[in-house]
Formats: sequence, structure tokens, C-alpha cells
Amino acid sequence: MNNFRAFRLHDNNGRIDAAFELMTLAQLTDGEVVIAVEWSGINYKDALAATGKGRILRKPALNGGIDLAGRVIQSDDPRFREGDAVIVCGAGLSETLDGGYSQVARVPASAVVSLPSGLTLREAMALGTAGFTAAIAVQRMQDNGQQPEFGPILVTGATGGVGSFAIDMLKSLGYSVVALTGKAEQQAAYLHSLGADSILDRNTLEMGGKPLERMQWGGAVDNVGGETLAWLTRTTSVWGNIAAVGLAGGYKLETTVMPFILRGVSLLGINSVECPPYVRANAWSRVASDLKPLHMELIANREIAFDELPQVFDGYLDGQVTGRTLVRIGSGEG
Repeated sequence: MNNFRAFRLHDNNGRIDAAFELMTLAQLTDGEVVIAVEWSGINYKDALAATGKGRILRKPALNGGIDLAGRVIQSDDPRFREGDAVIVCGAGLSETLDGGYSQVARVPASAVVSLPSGLTLREAMALGTAGFTAAIAVQRMQDNGQQPEFGPILVTGATGGVGSFAIDMLKSLGYSVVALTGKAEQQAAYLHSLGADSILDRNTLEMGGKPLERMQWGGAVDNVGGETLAWLTRTTSVWGNIAAVGLAGGYKLETTVMPFILRGVSLLGINSVECPPYVRANAWSRVASDLKPLHMELIANREIAFDELPQVFDGYLDGQVTGRTLVRIGSGEG
């Protein structure tokens, strides 16, 4: 493909200008593997990058999109051959490398994962970074001894992509799950259908301020950060794990060491961008098998054509989007 379309972001002295452009392979950032992109998806981070509401780009110009799935066109790495179905999520896409909002992508081989048996390319992007991140969170909690008998797992930011997948995965593993959301009235049916045993309305929550409070949660997957994460440290039960995924509610953490010393609570940082290759491969293997969501189509509930991409970002920033949006870039091959 000599010329191909890409949705490209330009940082013009702090102002982000985004538009479709025709590109050539020589214009892409370096990498050993060239991929014909079939599918991508939309994450909150993508919306921040495309609108300039977040400082995501670390170069003057890059193609947007932190996720992609497609087939190898050419490879300088013997692990990948022409025609192989592959996935790339995070790994610096749309930050330091050209991303997945392009008909052709060139990426480092270290970022590429072969599509595992049990997933289609479309399903891989229905999961995307959100499902991948949720899987890492669940894996790390289990590795650190999280057991269903510890008590319910609280999932914050429950209607987002990571939260939705975390509810589905945890419930399928036998955990009791409580969903925390500011949209309790509007999204109760959706959250219950994913497997949430009960729903907690964030707007009615009193988070207190004592160093330790009544133990309520066996553990948590937190997409919010800030005051909510601090409250979770004070209310998680003995030996419980909190997987810290996001910071939509703030990046500061004001707490004490008491939950960690007196209750043995563990705070697990979840980084899906920079993770060892074995973690990346294992997470994708699990989402294709025992962690494959039972409600994939309910969570990935919207599909758009590549041309429609610029119109959808504001909905993410306004908190109007539930679940995942797929972006069909190629032929729509499954």
C-alpha cells in the first residue's frame, strides 16, 4: 500500500490539530513489524489526545489510537510472518509511536502479540486496552493472594471499559462484585447484566476521614484515584488488594500507612503501557480463555467506520459513553 489514510494529531504550540491525512510508510515511526490495520477502538486516553484535553503526545505529530489489530504485511522479526494476525495495545502508541488510527502501522516487534486462539481480530479490539488492563489487574490481585472469601470486590468507574470488563471477569471467577458509579439510576440494569451483585451510588457516598474505617471490601479495582482511592485504603479488609488503574478523580493520594501495616492491604499499580512481554502475552492468553468476557457484545456496544472517528471523542470526555466503541479501519475482517 503506497499511500494510506491516517488520523493524525499535530501539536502546534500546545494546541492539538487532528485530521485525516494521506501518508506513506516512510513517514511512520520506526519498528520491525508493518501491519495492515483492521480494527481499533476508542479509549478515554484517545479522546484526551485527539482533543488536546490531556498532554498525551510526546512528539510534534503522531497518528492517534493506542490500540490496533490486523495482519502483518512485512516483518524483520522472525517471530512474525506475512499474514499473521496480531494485536498491539498501549506500548507507546499515540504517545511516542504512531498509533492505530491508520490503515497501516509500523511498530516495534516487542510490542506485538500474536492473536491467541479463541479470539478474532474484532474481539481483540472489543477488548482493547480496557480489557487488557482489566485482565492485568485481576491477574495481579490473584498473584497476590486475593480470594473470594475475603469479601466483595468494589469496582469504581464501573460503567467505563476497564470497570465493565473487571466486573465481568471477577464475577466469572466466583467473586462477589459491587459496582461504584455516579450513574446508578441510569446504568443499574447494565451493571447488573454484567454480573454486579449490587450497585453503590457515588453521589450518596460518605468517605469519612479517619485513618481506618469499617472494613467493607475484600479488594478493589479502582479507575478513579484521588479521594476515592484513599477511602478504599481505609475500608479494604485484611490482606485485600487494591488494583490502581486510573486517576480520573485526581492523581494525589492522601492516606496513611496504617491500612498497609495494621491490615496488610496491598496497593497494586497497573501499568498496561510499559509491562514485560511475558505479562502482555499472559494477559492476552487469559482474555482468550478463562477471562474471556461473557458479555463482550454488551460492553463493546458500538461500532463506527473510520470516517466517523472525529465526531465521537467529546462523548468520552463528557462521561456520556458506556462500554467500548470499535473502529472499523480495514475490511472489517473478523
